Amino acid sequence: MIASKKYRQTVIGLNQSWTLIASEHGISQLLFPPHLASLAGLKKDITDAEQMIEDHSLFAQFGIIDLLEQYFEGIPVSFDKVPLDVEGTPFQQSVWRALSQIPHGETWTYKQLADTIGKPSAMRAVGTAIGRNPLPIVLPCHRVVGSNGTLTGFRGGLQMKKDILALEGVTHMEAAGHERFKF
Repeated sequence: MIASKKYRQTVIGLNQSWTLIASEHGISQLLFPPHLASLAGLKKDITDAEQMIEDHSLFAQFGIIDLLEQYFEGIPVSFDKVPLDVEGTPFQQSVWRALSQIPHGETWTYKQLADTIGKPSAMRAVGTAIGRNPLPIVLPCHRVVGSNGTLTGFRGGLQMKKDILALEGVTHMEAAGHERFKF
C-alpha cells in the first residue's frame, strides 16, 4: 500500500497556534498548541507535522480554515460537510461519530454518549476513545463532561476545555478532573 501524502496548515484560535493535518481525502488531525501537545505525549505528532507539506489550498478546498476561524470567533458552525480521513478502531469511529451529534453549546455525559452508541455499560471505553480523538473541536470531545456535570479529563487541560466551552456559551462548568489535567 502506498502511503498518501500528508499536508499541514496552522490555524490561530484561543490565542494559540493549532496544526491541521490532512491527506487528499480529508482532515485527519487537529493538534493542540505545541506546548500543550508535548505535555500530552504528542511530541512525535508535532515533529512529523513540521515535516509535512504546507498547502493552504487543500484546506481551503475542504472548507476547514474558514469554519475554524469562525468557530474561534465564537460563531456556531457545523463541521458536518468537512471530509474526514481519520484512522481508528470501529469502536473509536462510532464514538467519534457520536461526538458530532452533540449540539453546539450543549454538553453530554460519558453515559449519554455510551447510550447513544448502544453500549450503555462502556463508559470507560468511551472515555478512552474520546481521549484518542484525533480531531478535537471538529469532533467535539470538549462537550463531554462527568456525570456530576463537572469538567473532567481533556488532553489539552481543563482550562483549555473550559475556554473552548466558553466560546460556545457554556460557562457554568467547574473543573473536577484529575490533577494531571489542570494547568
